[in-house]
Amino acid sequence: MCFLGFRPGSHPVPRMSEGLTLEYSGCGGTVGAILTYPLDVVKTRLQSSSVTLYMPEVQLNAMAGASVNRVVSPGPLHCLKVILEKEEPHSLFRGLGPKIVGVAPSRAIYFAACSNCKEKLNGVFDPDSTQVHMISAAVARFTAITATNPIWLIKTRLQLDARKRGEKQMGAFECIHKVYQTDGLKRFYRGMSASYAGISETVIHFVIYENIKQKLLECKTTSRIENGEESVKEASDFVGMMLAAATSKTCATTISYPHEVVRTRLCEEGTKYRSFFQTLSLVAQEEGYGSLYHGLTTHLVRQIPNTAIMMATYELVVYLLNG
Repeated sequence: MCFLGFRPGSHPVPRMSEGLTLEYSGCGGTVGAILTYPLDVVKTRLQSSSVTLYMPEVQLNAMAGASVNRVVSPGPLHCLKVILEKEEPHSLFRGLGPKIVGVAPSRAIYFAACSNCKEKLNGVFDPDSTQVHMISAAVARFTAITATNPIWLIKTRLQLDARKRGEKQMGAFECIHKVYQTDGLKRFYRGMSASYAGISETVIHFVIYENIKQKLLECKTTSRIENGEESVKEASDFVGMMLAAATSKTCATTISYPHEVVRTRLCEEGTKYRSFFQTLSLVAQEEGYGSLYHGLTTHLVRQIPNTAIMMATYELVVYLLNG
């Protein structure tokens, strides 16, 4: 991410070095995303309105003696078990094609927008300041979302296409044709408003990460001064960065997670959900506020290690390139 090279009191990363650093961290993030992709499929299934189909109805005795049906939401392991039992094992990689296809243009647009925004903002704020990096990251994500939303909609549709073992699976091109037939080109931009709301996660993550990192640097500097030692990067410093990244990502994801559920609902086929706030309200009313956090555990298990490793890798490469 474009703001990760900023460290209070440090020299900015040179442009060529920054590009190389982003390439390293981007490749690491892509490999991690592919390896953990089955968790993404499970998360999307848990977020969808059809998740209740996985669990049997539970009979509850009402006060008047009549029985009431209640549908219990499944957990990640149950969802995974059902996919493996009722569908083909490769269903855990449904939508991986569009994801791989979308990674390159998404990152290219993101980093290009981030770089251009930083150049302009450096003339308004202090060069390479916190404000510059944070605003650039938000603008870059907004631009990337707008340009690549159709790819992520197709990925989500394929992930939700649960067909029983032996049935022909829907391909990406068939899905594209089906979406276009339903409502034309505008259908490809369903869920984009929820993705925009997700920009708040980037901002929260950045603010918390930079504050924790600053505190860690201050503690180390104070300790070095008291002991009369020279400040040198150690392995423990990068472990600290990983912990800072994991903590900030957990907080940011938990706070902003409902937008993920809303986005999945908006991307569903033949959905009754129409807009971000209408969907947010409807899901809370019909299924309770807890339903806005379906799949959160799976999402955290997938995202936190990837983010911690990617950001620690970035910090390490920046340090090596700067000598």
